[in-house]
Amino acid sequence: MKKLISGVTQFQKTKFTQHKELFQTLAGGQSPEVLFITCADSRIDPSLITQTLPGELFICRNAGNIVPPHSNNSGGMTASIEYAVSVLDIKHIVICGHTDCGAMKGALAPQAIKSLPHVSNWLSHCDAARAKLTARYHDLDEQHLSEMTEENVLLQLKHLETHPSVAAKIAVDSLELHGWVYDIATGEVTCYSEQQQKFLPITDCYADQLDHNNDLQLNSK
Repeated sequence: MKKLISGVTQFQKTKFTQHKELFQTLAGGQSPEVLFITCADSRIDPSLITQTLPGELFICRNAGNIVPPHSNNSGGMTASIEYAVSVLDIKHIVICGHTDCGAMKGALAPQAIKSLPHVSNWLSHCDAARAKLTARYHDLDEQHLSEMTEENVLLQLKHLETHPSVAAKIAVDSLELHGWVYDIATGEVTCYSEQQQKFLPITDCYADQLDHNNDLQLNSK
């Protein structure tokens, strides 16, 4: 806790002062364009990875960057998605998985997490991704972790489309979905290309949206 307390003090003296005008603006409301759904893993920092400032990302985090399919049972993810899309008028939703994901390891080997009933129940939202890999390889282990991570991102994108607020915006081309995977060791981000049906380096996937400084611009349609 000492490090956290010291950090808050340092933030107030430096970063807050540097961006005081921005924080004064944000005190009156938020208008992010991107809902960023990623894992709760401590090694993932969405704002660091995307080099964004406060107010630019609406962030939702949980074990495995999971989006439960829409149902009549309200949950934190469902409510957050509905609010982001219907109230904040989000233009983009990114689901970002990552390498060495403990949740994906658990999803690959459900018998290993039987002693964690809530985790097991949560990771059942990844079952279809594991089923696809099982059909291909029969016996699964951690050598399939990368594929499981990618398949899970694609599955959660499909789950997103079951949410009425998301489906409505997609129907009128006012919302775009993105599937990403972040490599902790290299800093590389790969993105799913619908055209090529595979994950590509971010610079290839969004080549037409890069400015002269090679900064990714996620502009609405």
